[in-house]
Amino acid sequence: MSEVIRLKKGLNIKLKGSAEKTLEKLPIPATVALKPTDFNGLTPKLSVKVDAEVKAGDALFYDKYHPEIIFTAPVGGKVVAINRGERRKILEVVVETNENAGSAAFKQADPSALSAEEVKEQILKSGLWPFIKKRPYGIVANPEEQPKAIYISTFDTAPLAPDYSFIFGGQSGTFQTGVNALAKLTNGKVNLGVTPDSAFSGIKNIEANTFSGPHPAGNVGIQIANTNPINKGEVVWTINVQDVLFIGRLFETGKVDFTRTIALTGSEVKAPKYYQTVLGAPMASLVEGKLTDEGHKRIISGNVLTGTEVDEKTYLSYYDSQVTVIPEGDEYEFMGWADPGFKKFSATKTFFGKLFPKKEYVLNANMHGSERAFVLSGQYEKFVPMNILPVYLLKAILANDIDKMEQLGIYEVIEEDFALCEYACTSKIEVQKILRQGINTMIKELG
Repeated sequence: MSEVIRLKKGLNIKLKGSAEKTLEKLPIPATVALKPTDFNGLTPKLSVKVDAEVKAGDALFYDKYHPEIIFTAPVGGKVVAINRGERRKILEVVVETNENAGSAAFKQADPSALSAEEVKEQILKSGLWPFIKKRPYGIVANPEEQPKAIYISTFDTAPLAPDYSFIFGGQSGTFQTGVNALAKLTNGKVNLGVTPDSAFSGIKNIEANTFSGPHPAGNVGIQIANTNPINKGEVVWTINVQDVLFIGRLFETGKVDFTRTIALTGSEVKAPKYYQTVLGAPMASLVEGKLTDEGHKRIISGNVLTGTEVDEKTYLSYYDSQVTVIPEGDEYEFMGWADPGFKKFSATKTFFGKLFPKKEYVLNANMHGSERAFVLSGQYEKFVPMNILPVYLLKAILANDIDKMEQLGIYEVIEEDFALCEYACTSKIEVQKILRQGINTMIKELG
């Protein structure tokens, strides 16, 4: 066991509604969809038209500036809709499922016996490449770049996050195959972020980095910063646990299998637990009939800190392994300012609820105020276990000062790394939105 890296900065938000470790297999949904809006910086070009018949693994669209990066159908069937937004922006490509449509055929092989180019070509052609992201910027990796390392976090510390050890159970061989494929893509090491009692301890061909501490200890960006920080000109690739399984299945079977386990969580779920479905499944197939009857609810694709507000008519986001449902919080709270807050959670000592660290809370989406002056309070630094000054970085972004952004560490962070800052911010600043604005500036100016 490697030396444990103990992180002290951060915050665990204990919400009611964690998923019970039971798995229910859902039927194949009638339709699934891929959403180009799930990919930062992507300019999609369509590979299909409405009424086109596709197999699982056939291309639906590709990246205009990197045509080799394609996005493939999670299931076989017929393209029934291409939904567009303003200026004809592609929002969704919807496929009506047909279990008899079959799958596109790929090479079935042991990746350890293949060359790096053969492994890369297989991942690209199958449409699994978009699961590999790059740091800096948190965008789809460029196949032409050479990463100094690849990082996989095997645990998630976000509120009500899925337990990857439970999802991983019984699939160690497939995960190992995926790791072996990834190892071909870098001259460096495949790094696994694990906990001291990790179920991933038997995985080979990796370097294990053991972490303990509050959220965001499970964020891959935090793990990179505390083991092998990114300098200017360097690239690190990252990938999630379930996406490694997708790659493993591809090489083991010669077919794409986008079966994904989703944790349905939150205080407004009757019986929070895990559901097995497919990538891009309709949100209705996950939440219909499973929510409590009282009150206005907010459905979030992802966790409460970084997820996206959705409704039952939308589809599961590409990278998410969790759906959270909490109260909207749009009811009037009589004299809320005078409430001692025994039932409220606070990142500081504002409420008495802070006295009960093990208690689980029912929190809603109410902001309790609007945006105010952005002041230097030293608050953010308590929640970012990195050698970074968050407020100064954000102010450099607002000032559009590229040199300062570089000096203050913009290459090391994406939205999830600053999400706790936004949650705890007394000024109600949209921290994650500002950070992505700065990242987009860096991409535009420096590539």
